[in-house]
Amino acid sequence: MLALKLGLSLVSTPRLGGWSPDDETSLVAWYQNQVGITLNGSDVSAWADSAPDGLYDMVQATATEQPAYSAGVLTFATANDENLQTAGQISLSSNFTIGIKINPAVAAAKTFLGDNSTTKELFKFSSATRIVVKIDLSGATNLDLDSGTFGDDYLVITRVSNVLTLWKNGVAQTGTTPTLAGTADIDAIGIRNPSADTFDGTIEEIQIYSSSSADLTANINDRLSTL
Repeated sequence: MLALKLGLSLVSTPRLGGWSPDDETSLVAWYQNQVGITLNGSDVSAWADSAPDGLYDMVQATATEQPAYSAGVLTFATANDENLQTAGQISLSSNFTIGIKINPAVAAAKTFLGDNSTTKELFKFSSATRIVVKIDLSGATNLDLDSGTFGDDYLVITRVSNVLTLWKNGVAQTGTTPTLAGTADIDAIGIRNPSADTFDGTIEEIQIYSSSSADLTANINDRLSTL
């Protein structure tokens, strides 16, 4: 593991096989597909952070709240309040990029990323066509699809100079690009404060960066499209 961590820290050195999230110095946390999973039977008790610093491992000690796992797919059930949480605090005060391979089980599948220690810090599905973002006690800020509905998708959410943009399966959704300032706090997958709005669906990978650029978005989309 030490050798792996040292290797991942060499972000300026291109690797064979193309781009990887840990090539980016702005990578904050990476919940990598099929990597860093600790199982309790067939359920996930921990999902290690694959970023070079590895500061934000997600864990769940309560067996009844552990998401199920099979072949790289974590399944979260709202009925059981299944979630993972980190003792650290991811704080994104400026530009950011979040990439995720996700499949909501129902139209309003609720919170996929949030903060369970601070109120109104969340990213959640509120309908089959809308993601709601709340930062620093903000009201509902909506990211709507231009057409179609959410399903088995790879999504990217960027913030550049406080302007939010949603990408679905590599295509920017341009109908709504709201402005939202403040520090986005994240310490949980599948839940938000106060232990509410738990996610219903599957997640295969999450990437979180403290920067945003066209190249980064393209690279994330390319990787997630292969999962």
